[in-house]
Amino acid sequence: MKDFAGKLAFITGGASGAGFGQAQVFSEAGMKVVVADVRQDHMDKAAAYFKEKGAEVHFIKLDVMDRDGWAAAADETERVFGTTPDLFIQTAGVNAFGPVEASTFEDFDWVVGVNFGGVVNGLITFVPRMIKAGKGGHITTTVSLAAFGASPGVAPYSAAKNATLNVMESYYLALKPYGIEVSAMIPANINSNINDAVLKTRPDHLKNTGYNVTEETVEYMYDNMQAYGIDPHVLAERHKKGIEDGVFLIVPYPSGAKIFERNLERFALYTTREGMQELEDRMKRPPTEEQRKLTIETEGYERSMLTPKKSREEVGVSMARKDRDWVDESKRAK
Repeated sequence: MKDFAGKLAFITGGASGAGFGQAQVFSEAGMKVVVADVRQDHMDKAAAYFKEKGAEVHFIKLDVMDRDGWAAAADETERVFGTTPDLFIQTAGVNAFGPVEASTFEDFDWVVGVNFGGVVNGLITFVPRMIKAGKGGHITTTVSLAAFGASPGVAPYSAAKNATLNVMESYYLALKPYGIEVSAMIPANINSNINDAVLKTRPDHLKNTGYNVTEETVEYMYDNMQAYGIDPHVLAERHKKGIEDGVFLIVPYPSGAKIFERNLERFALYTTREGMQELEDRMKRPPTEEQRKLTIETEGYERSMLTPKKSREEVGVSMARKDRDWVDESKRAK
């Protein structure tokens, strides 16, 4: 897709963070935009912004885990604009930090349910409608660099993102004959409020967690991580460029290919005894200059330059809840 003016975009998670950046950029490109989001306070703030801009933006409250809600949102979109989306972007996401060995069923049900199940719900809702409309289009999902690496401190999130990447590639191959392009954007750290969801939107029936989660841990993660991530508007501009270029994997960093090589080479090493030893040895070595540059590029800052008022241990960030008495912090994979 290269021409955006006058066309319709539907964006989940579009009222804040990365999704709001996308709503801004594609609205600026002349698109009519549907913003679907679960938080009314974020939608109210976004609505005030777009009203001031005079942009044609419609808001729908949507929990991406709610399949009936998806059907209603699709119907409302067609009723308001008389058409299916030309550009369908799924960005809604949540995360929770803690040791995988402390996880509950609910930790997986919530994080995987939103990040993977929510995407599947959107695809199954909109793909048939877009095919029947017969006008082509583009479908894209915000995945994560976490999809390419084992992350024992955010295992449900990484698993969900890996599954999402896989299903998006399947749709990429399947929808070509229908004239519908598909892509997956692979950011790392974003300046967003993704961690707020663990306290603000996690459903009551899924609140049982094995992780230590407090307002202080959420604030710490933003102050010492998300605040240094890529700006959502910049990210959206790079996302738009990837859509225009028609590439499947949209990596919003200059060293995109090297970032993937770094993350994927471990699979070959896992297959031999010598490779396994090499992986063990690498964990003990200081990062190379190239690795350090890639880390800075994707995270937006040098961790060594940060001087938090409290340590991660003092705040209890990414730790197990105290009653998970089988978790030994001294033995945890970092």
